[in-house]
Order: sequence, then structure tokens, then C-alpha cells
Amino acid sequence: MSYIAPVKDMLFDIEHLADIAQVARMPGLEDAGLETAQAVLEECARFNQDVIAPLNEAGDKHPSTFKDGKVATTPGFKEAFAQYVAGGWQGLQHPAEFGGQGLPKTIGAACGEMLNSANMSFALCPLLTDGATEALLTAGSDELKAIYLEKLVSGQWTGTMNLTEPQAGSDLAMVRSRAESQPDGSYKVFGTKIFITYGEHDLAENIVHLVLARVTGAPEGVKGISLFVVPKFLVNKDGSLGERNDVHCVSIEHKLGIKASPTAVLQYGDHGGAVGYLVGQENRGLEYMFIMMNSARYAVGMQGIAIAERAYQHAVAYAKERVQSRPVDGSINASAPIIHHPDVKRMLMTMRAYTEGCRAMASVAAAANDATHHHPDADTRKQNQAFYEYLVPLVKGYSTEMSLEVASLGVQVHGGMGFIEETGAAQYLRDAKILTIYEGTTAIQANDLVGRKTARDGGQVAKAIAAQIEKTEAELAKRESAEAQAVAKRLKAAREAFVDVVEFVAGGTKSSPNAVFAGSVPYLMLAGNLVAGWQLARSLLVAEEQVKAGNDTAFMQAKIATARFYAEHILNKAPGLRDSIVDGAESVTALAIEAF
Repeated sequence: MSYIAPVKDMLFDIEHLADIAQVARMPGLEDAGLETAQAVLEECARFNQDVIAPLNEAGDKHPSTFKDGKVATTPGFKEAFAQYVAGGWQGLQHPAEFGGQGLPKTIGAACGEMLNSANMSFALCPLLTDGATEALLTAGSDELKAIYLEKLVSGQWTGTMNLTEPQAGSDLAMVRSRAESQPDGSYKVFGTKIFITYGEHDLAENIVHLVLARVTGAPEGVKGISLFVVPKFLVNKDGSLGERNDVHCVSIEHKLGIKASPTAVLQYGDHGGAVGYLVGQENRGLEYMFIMMNSARYAVGMQGIAIAERAYQHAVAYAKERVQSRPVDGSINASAPIIHHPDVKRMLMTMRAYTEGCRAMASVAAAANDATHHHPDADTRKQNQAFYEYLVPLVKGYSTEMSLEVASLGVQVHGGMGFIEETGAAQYLRDAKILTIYEGTTAIQANDLVGRKTARDGGQVAKAIAAQIEKTEAELAKRESAEAQAVAKRLKAAREAFVDVVEFVAGGTKSSPNAVFAGSVPYLMLAGNLVAGWQLARSLLVAEEQVKAGNDTAFMQAKIATARFYAEHILNKAPGLRDSIVDGAESVTALAIEAF
């Protein structure tokens, strides 16, 4: 099935929720208003619909292959990547100083969603390159920036993130890869890294690996980890490529989904040591790597939204075509397309509401990130940074968990045909599963939400968000429509549940850590549900005004209906989550380990 980018919905969020007009008033972003956003998104939609999306099914059926130390990507990927680079898409959000377009994340995030909806396996290569670019922009020396950034920003070279090792999954304190200092200021790097996305491929002429390793004599644990640039090919002084570095792919994984994306095992230093260059200072590698990880975590959340959108479109198209059974209300006196059946509508509305709610949340988060970096007022930058950092685990955790439910519902809408690979519905479910795992599992996102984002400040940022939501409730209460009243009721109940949980988490993380962390993932899901519902509530307020003005009435009425559905079928889960978190911790840990 073809993919149609939801440009109108994206622009609604960008204009009315993220407030692109405000973003465009910030220094350095003056040319990035709504008109620019629309032009960029429309061109991005054409490119992804016409060039990238047609390769999605081919990538699933004909994955990347490994032979004699080399990876060949799916036929067509190399040519499509060349077009991606030629179009300047890799540098969309990166500084003009290094050849980028310098557009805000508010616009770039929507483009990222389109790329991932079109073909998530393909999109992973640019995603990791963006992360490597961010890390070097923040922590790289002027020399490293001069050598690598222009090529990364253009897409001529690609980037990777090398954390995981066979004995060290998410526990980076166990990293054993080592780095030995050399007289010329470089390092020799030795070790094995696994699960390296696009660690080897044939799309670009060089691959820039960012690698965690321990310098000889470094402290144990996470405090002794440093970050290194280790290029596949060494770079000569004139910028040309030199000899092959001592880093080699020894295998690629065979996976449940995202099959076209090569997931490599990389071996460093088997032939004397891979030449690496220190990023920043020794023993601060984890700090720098988190720049990449936070960039990637937000981007993975966008992948969840993207795959949900694709699954939803696929399911709607099937439901409009598949004829089976008469409608229960007798409105059609013959077998009808299944979209006429109430439960199919319920499933499709669930898919739609989840996707639009998470897209709105992510768009608002992107605007906060833009303000963090560009707003002229220091206090405003600080407030937006706190808000954005709170939202990152929600965008990553909630959006990816919801993508699994949406993709599963997509299979369900197809019935038995959904279980058949030829219909294409199953690919979205298989592809979506990795999203709740890589760049930190949902539990890791939840631990971050509890420890760094809630307990550390006593829940102050969370409570400030709740106060903003209460203002939206007040606006809803002034409206006379049944839809606004229904959303106000559910939003209030969800906010109150959220505040109760924030108090529980902030007050008990030190004194009763097992009780708090037993409910960490439910807390994340409650918070994500609330913030997504809040943004749809804001959407409803805007849409009602637009309907009164006679602007795009059908679209705006659909916005209103979707917001009410979300409130009555998804947001209403929040009080139950509160009960399980606050009252149910003991039952999580009550069973003896021997009894499992």
C-alpha cells in the first residue's frame, strides 16, 4: 500500500500547538515560519512517498546481506540514499556553518516522521548520523569538527553509536573495550561492539564510529569511560580518505523486523589497534554519549509515531475495501465494507487517536527544544530545557509502546489476512517491536523519568506541567460543547491521578525504592497518556474556533471527534494506573523468586 504523508495534521500541530510563529521569532530561526514549514514538509512528503516508501516492502523481503566482511544493502537503497543526500535532507536541522540548513527541530521532527513512515530500516542510517553530528557539535574539538562535521552533515559520510558489548547490554559500567594513548595524541582502540546499526554498509564512502572505551588506567565503572571517533577509513590532512582502519564487521544479525537495516558486530584492533581520536576529555565519554542518546531517544519516539501512522493508513485502506457482514444497525441491507462495523471503527479510532496524540506531544517537545537552544531569555531557555527533558522519556517510551498496540490493532483489523505476510500489516508489528528496546528499554526510560526527572527536583517540573494542564481544563470548562465538557472531565481526572503519582514518586524514591520503581513504567505510561491527551485537548480548543470561522470544517471536526475519543477511551485509563502505582507496589514484589 502506498504511503501518504499526513502533512495537514503535522502543520496543524506545528502552527497551533508548537507555535511556529513564536519559534520563528527566536534569533537564528527568523526564516523558519509557517510558510517555510509548509514548503519543506510538502517537498519532504513528495520525496518520501515517491522514492523511499516504495523500498519498504523490498527491504523486508530482501534484507541486507553480509559476505566476505562487506554488507550489501537492499537493492535500491544505495540509489535512494544518494538522492537523500543530494536533496540536503541529512543537514536539515544542522548548522549552516557546516553546510546544513539550520532549520528548527519543530520542522525537522515532522520530516523525520515521514522518513520513518516511508521506510524505517532506511531511516535508521540518517538517524544515527544525526546523533553523531550532535555529539561532535557539542563536545568535539575544533580539529574534529573541521575534519568530520561537513561530511556528516552532507551525508557524504555516515555515523554510528558504539555502546553495547557482549557482556554489557544496558549496563555500561561493564564496558571492556580499551584505548591506549599514542605519542601523536591519537589512541589505539581494541574491543568488540554488538548491535551497531549501520555499522557496515555500502551507502556512503566512510563511516564515522563514535565508540565508548576505557583508557588504560581509567577508573572502574561509568566514571572511567571515554568517547572516541574511530573512522572506517582514516582521513588524510587534505580531507581525502586514506587507509582502512582496524575496525571490521564480522557479522550482521538476523532480526524479527527492520530487516533491511544492517545490525553489525564490529571488531576493533585485531590487527594492531584501530586508530581513534578522543572526543572532549578522558573519562567523560558517557556524558558526551548521552548527547547522542537523547537525540536518538527522541528520534526513536518519532519512529513509533511513524510506524503507527503507516499501520493506521494500511488498516483504513483495508477496512474500506474488505466487504464482510451486514451492519448491525441495518443501514445497509447487504454485506458491507468492514469500516461500517462499530468495533472496526473503535479499533481505527484508537489507532488514529494514539498516533495524533503522540504526534502533538512530540511536536510541542520539539518546539521546547528549539527554545532551549535559541530563545534570547536565559530563564525561558532553562524552563524549556526542563520541560523538554521531562518529555523525552515520554516521547520515547509512550510513543513506542503505543506503536505496538497500534500495529497489533492494524493486524486485527485485517483479521486472518493480517497474519499473512503478503498483506503487509505484519511488517509494521515486527518493525515496531524493536522501538521499545533500543536506545534504552521502556523500563530504562521509566527509571530516568523517576530518578532524574521527578525525584531529583521533588517533582517540581512535573507539577508545573500539571499546572499548565489545569489552565487548559479551565478553558475547556468555558465551552458549551458536549465534546469540550467530556474532554475537560477526563483531563481533570487524569491530571489529578498524575499529581498523586508524582507525590508518591517524589516522596518515596529514597525511602521505598522498590515500591516506586515497581510502578515506574506505569508512571511513564500515565504521564505520556496525560500529555498526549492534553495536547489533543488543546487541539479541540483550536478546532472549535476554526469551525466557527468556517475554516477547513471537515478536518477540524475530525480533530474534535478524535480528541473526545482519546479522552473517553484512552485518557480515562489514568486513574486506574494511579491505583496500581500507589496501592499496588506490594503485590509486584510479594511473590518469592523461587515461586516464579
